[in-house]
Amino acid sequence: MSTAALALGSAAISSAPAADAPVKSAAKVKLGISTYSYWHFRTARVPIEHVIREAGRLGAPAVDILHRQMESEERSYLQMLKRTALQNGVALNCLSIHQDFVEAKAEMRNLHVDHTLRCIELAYEMGIPCIRLNSGRWNTIESFDDLMKARGEEPVLPGFTEDDGFKWCIECIEKCLSKAAECGVVLALENHWGLTRTPEGLLRILDAIKSPWLGGLMDTGNFLEEPYPKLEKIAPRAVFVQAKTYFGGGEWYTLDLDYKRIAAILAKVNYNGFVSLEFEGKESPDTAVPKSLELLRKAFGI
Repeated sequence: MSTAALALGSAAISSAPAADAPVKSAAKVKLGISTYSYWHFRTARVPIEHVIREAGRLGAPAVDILHRQMESEERSYLQMLKRTALQNGVALNCLSIHQDFVEAKAEMRNLHVDHTLRCIELAYEMGIPCIRLNSGRWNTIESFDDLMKARGEEPVLPGFTEDDGFKWCIECIEKCLSKAAECGVVLALENHWGLTRTPEGLLRILDAIKSPWLGGLMDTGNFLEEPYPKLEKIAPRAVFVQAKTYFGGGEWYTLDLDYKRIAAILAKVNYNGFVSLEFEGKESPDTAVPKSLELLRKAFGI
């Protein structure tokens, strides 16, 4: 080998990043559509296979399935959804479930753990790598409509403390981790109502559990006041993102979100995963979902 070639090889080696250096990626986020965008609990369920076909038609590469929107948990139904996704060039990327670990009675908490374990199995059967978790809430305000009027704040159950709720939630999530690892399904804890209504609450739970099978789910529409500093706090822990839009006015509230700013927040932490549209407005999804996707494409430069 010539001296010049040796010098060139030496320069290439010396300019290579160290093995432990952070790797910056030029990859962009991938858009998805939540089936919730087409059904807000107020009407007859919109079939999930319809949303999958719409995602394919609109060029959205993934669909986030809302568990409560599923018509069945039978294997034949699960495999039909998987086949429909394949036929439309769409990945199934998340199963968004509801469960509540803030329960004073241990037997009730165990029921929610069992439900979560079942949903991990459902995700596994459909080839879905992630499920959305809630922490749960105190339910001292029974109606969700009334909770939204209270901006998501509710009193702690009499006789208990916030610390009790966090202890229960952490213990319940820990009971789900071995099943998550066995099935290869990441648990994504959302900044939802209840204990995770604040970034501090979400991070308290994530920091208490050291597992590669637990991460954060950033919902852009669930911090009702001054959202951007709060989103910045949780962005480094995000393994999945749900992005709300409100064309026609929101079902419960409306936020004027700056998605270019949100895209910058995610880019700063090198987030290259999925951003799943959750359209939560009153306009028809037939017109609002395409507009929402265009808004997100422009903001994220894709």
